[in-house]
Amino acid sequence: MAYAALTQPTYKPAVRIITAITQSNPAVVTTSFDHGYLPGLIVRLRVPTSFGMRVDKRSGTILSVTNDTFTIDIDTTNKDAFVIPPNQVTPLVDTQTQFAQVVPFGELNSTPKQPVRNVLPY
Repeated sequence: MAYAALTQPTYKPAVRIITAITQSNPAVVTTSFDHGYLPGLIVRLRVPTSFGMRVDKRSGTILSVTNDTFTIDIDTTNKDAFVIPPNQVTPLVDTQTQFAQVVPFGELNSTPKQPVRNVLPY
């Protein structure tokens, strides 16, 4: 069974689906639902070429957040516009395609603040 993103994942911070990225410096990334990220989190953008903007495998630090957006220290000013391909308009339903994702993997704090939940039953 394939899935796009879990709303209640085992580990947090978790992978989130990207629905928009601005052409700006710093870039503003919008996710499909509340991400729960905090400033200082280091993330990698996974953006297939079909989404237009060539930022796949770029990583950066989150500078500021709202519920479903965050500002990241990546310059996308001269990149092609981010577009959702027509066959991917329902990212939480379609299980046959790859979606643009943000993947957390570190943070800029001396004491970790973001790994806040592990719900494994062990």
